[in-house]
Amino acid sequence: MADGFSLFTSLRYDVGLLEVPSKGIDYAGWNTANSSPFYMLDYHRDRMLRAATHWKWNKAVDVLSGQKGLENLAKLAEEFIGPSQKTALRFKILVSREGAVSFEKFNTAPVVVENLFPLQLPSPGSPSAPQQALKAPCWAVVLDDNQTAASEYTHFKTTKREMYDSARERLGIAPTDEREVLLINHDDGSIMEGSLTTPYFWRDGRWVTPPVSAAFSLGAGSGGQDGTSRRWALER
Repeated sequence: MADGFSLFTSLRYDVGLLEVPSKGIDYAGWNTANSSPFYMLDYHRDRMLRAATHWKWNKAVDVLSGQKGLENLAKLAEEFIGPSQKTALRFKILVSREGAVSFEKFNTAPVVVENLFPLQLPSPGSPSAPQQALKAPCWAVVLDDNQTAASEYTHFKTTKREMYDSARERLGIAPTDEREVLLINHDDGSIMEGSLTTPYFWRDGRWVTPPVSAAFSLGAGSGGQDGTSRRWALER
């Protein structure tokens, strides 16, 4: 791997996403405009492109840029998955400094399509209403015993995952556990993010999430990741 790491993003492959336009979900962005089994593929492309631009990986920038880059990414992903895949997958896209694109795939649990595009999150103690996320399954959330230094590698998603892997190991969290650990910022003790997820907190009658700067700047925001579902939520 060039420079010892690659850029990557993890998204959902789900043939159920092909039903988004017919279900009248007209606010799902990429998945409303495109009959695609890839969840928010445009946002995932965008996050990798921002990272490639930050590190001046010009060949990777060329591969990912524009409508052509997005269409090529979708084509390569479809070829990798193949036409016979009917069950949902966790799907990883990796991009090297030289612009080489590769993929990995893993089994994942089923999720109803409506839960992938909630207009709101239900408030604590209230049942889910229409167009709100379902509350089940419920995960246990714990705080990391150690603190983590914010860096480019906590802002952008790369294969340098030691800080996340170490946090999970300290708490004994296995890949299949319905548990999550929240990382703590070394500088101010604030919550950065989860090891695999974006956390939201109920404050003053609304859900909030740790701040993340639009472009990487050491000391700006929580130090957490420039996430895709986070972007989707904040834009709404």
